[in-house]
Amino acid sequence: MQAYISLKNTYSHQLIRLKQTHTWISIVRIALVFIALICFYFFITSFESGAFIIGLISIIAFVFVLVWHRKKSAEILFKETLVTIISQEIAYLENKELPFENGADYNETNHPYTYDLDIFGYRSLFQHLNRTATYLGKTRLANSLKHILPNEAIEKNQQAIKELSEKLTWRQEILARAKMANDTKEIYTSILTWSTKKAGEVPVYMRIISFVFPVALFILFGMAAISDSGIYMKAAEILFVVNLIIIGLHLKTIKAELFHADKIEVIIQQYSLILEKIEGETFSAARLIELKDQLLHADISASAHLNTLSKLFAHVETINNAVGSLFMNGLFMYHIHSLQALLKWKERHAFRIAEWISVIGEIEMLNSYANLSYNNPDFIFPALRTDYSIQLTGAGHPLIDKKKRICNDVVFNTGNFIILTGSNMSGKSTFLRTLGVNMVLAGAGAPVCASAAQIHPLPVIVSMRLSDSLSDSESYFFAEVKRLKQLMQMLDEQMCFVLLDEILRGTNSDDKRIGTIEVIKKIVAKNAIGIVATHDLEVCNTTQEYPEKLSNKCFEVQIINDELVFDYKLREGICKNKSATFLMKKMGVI
Repeated sequence: MQAYISLKNTYSHQLIRLKQTHTWISIVRIALVFIALICFYFFITSFESGAFIIGLISIIAFVFVLVWHRKKSAEILFKETLVTIISQEIAYLENKELPFENGADYNETNHPYTYDLDIFGYRSLFQHLNRTATYLGKTRLANSLKHILPNEAIEKNQQAIKELSEKLTWRQEILARAKMANDTKEIYTSILTWSTKKAGEVPVYMRIISFVFPVALFILFGMAAISDSGIYMKAAEILFVVNLIIIGLHLKTIKAELFHADKIEVIIQQYSLILEKIEGETFSAARLIELKDQLLHADISASAHLNTLSKLFAHVETINNAVGSLFMNGLFMYHIHSLQALLKWKERHAFRIAEWISVIGEIEMLNSYANLSYNNPDFIFPALRTDYSIQLTGAGHPLIDKKKRICNDVVFNTGNFIILTGSNMSGKSTFLRTLGVNMVLAGAGAPVCASAAQIHPLPVIVSMRLSDSLSDSESYFFAEVKRLKQLMQMLDEQMCFVLLDEILRGTNSDDKRIGTIEVIKKIVAKNAIGIVATHDLEVCNTTQEYPEKLSNKCFEVQIINDELVFDYKLREGICKNKSATFLMKKMGVI
C-alpha cells in the first residue's frame, strides 16, 4: 500500500508542475500570435522590413511552441491517467471500490467451471484480477482463466509473473498507455481487417504524374513571376484544377484505405508507445524474452513501424479537411504521395500487426497476474507435479479479505475422492470454490492463496450452480444431468479435478441418494480426484466400499450460548451436528 501512496504523491506533484508549465506555454503561444499580427500590420501600413522579420520569426516560434504545447498536453493526460490508476488500486486495497471491468461478456454457462466458480461477472475473479485496458488484453486474460495450461507453459508464466510483479512502475505505465488508447473490439477488428486486406496499388503512370505535374506547376508560377505575359499564370491555374480533378478520380481509392481504419491514428500511436516500453525493458524470464523478440522486423523495432504507420494514417486522413486538402492537392497532389507511402508500408509490414498487438495482450494478461502477486505477497507459486496429486497447506479463497479468510489443508492422491458433509452455512461451498479458484490460478501460472502448494494442474469440472433454462424448456434436473454427462465424457478422455456440490437437487431424496452414490462409484472407477459435498449422511457409507479411494471430511457447527458458531475448519469424518432445526426455532419459523 505504501508504495502506491508514494507513487501517487510523486505523480501528483509532477502533474502540478506540468500544468504550471502548460499554462505558461499557452500564454507564450497567445503572445506570439499577437506579436505576429501587430508586426504584419506595421509591415502592411509602413513597409518596415524589421516588422516583417520579427513577425516571421514569431510565426516560426509559434509552430515550435505549438508542438511543445501538444507534447505537454499529452504528458499531462499520461500523468492524470497514472494518478487515476493508482487511486483506483488504493481504493481497491482498502475495500472501498472494485472499479475494474468484470468480464461478464466472457461468461459461458455450459463451461466446465467458469459459471460455477464465479470466474466472470460482478465481484468475480476476473474483476479482481483485471488490469487490462485493450480489447485483446481483456480477451487474453479471460481465455487464460478458461483453460488449464500444460506444465511447461505454466512454469514459463510463473517466471514471467514473478519478474513482472517487481516492476510496479513499469506495469502502471503500460496500463496507463493502454487506457489512453481507448481501444474497443470494433477498433481492434478494424485494424486487423485493414492489415489483412490486400494492399491496393497506385498505377506507375499516376506516380509519375504526381511528381511531374507539381514540378510543372511551380515552373509556371516562376515564369509568371518573371514574365509580363499572363499566359503562364493562366496555364498554372488550369494545371492546379487538373491536379484536383486527378485527386478526385482517386478519392474512392483513398477513402477505401481509410474505411476500415477510421480514427485509429491515436490508438496506433498508443500501441507504439506501449511496445516502446516493452522493447526498452530488460527481462530475464524466458516467456518475456520470447515476447520481446517478436518486436523486431526488418531490423527496425515494432514501435518504430507503428509510429510510422500512425503518421501515415494522419497524413492520409487530412483528405477529410476540405480547405487544407484543396491547396495541398492542387499544388503538390499531396494525397497521391500519402496514399502511395501508406500502401507501400502496408505491403511490407502489415502482416506483422496482429502479432505485435498480440504481444501487448499477452503482457497485459501477465501484468494482471503480476499485480495479484504484488498485492498479495503471502500468495505462493505452487510446485508442479505430474503424478495426479494435489497438496495444499493453508489454502484460502483469494477473494476473501485476509482478516476474514479461514484456511485449510487438504491432500489428494491419485484416485483420491472426498465426501464432504456439513450443515448449511458451515463453509462447504466456499471451500469447494477455494479449491476450484486456486486450481484455475495455478493452471494459468499465477500464484495461489496458500502457504504451501504442490499441484498437478488438471482440467477442472464443477457442478455447483446450475439453473433452469426457460428458453430451452430445460429443467434444473436435466441441466444437472447434462453437466454430469459432460463430466463423464471428460473423465473418459483424461484425469480431471472434480468438484460437486449437492448434486441431483432436482429430484426426490431417495432418487437423489441413489443417484449420488452411483455417480460417486463411477467417478471412483475412473480414478478422478476431487470432492462431492452432500447433506445426505448415508452417502458417506460409500467410503466403506472404497476405503483406499474414498474418505469422509466435514465442517462442523457448534451451539454456544444459544448461538450457532462456525469455525469453517475442515475435519476428518462425518458431520454430526445439525443447524437447520435450531435456526428455524430460534427465528420463530417452527
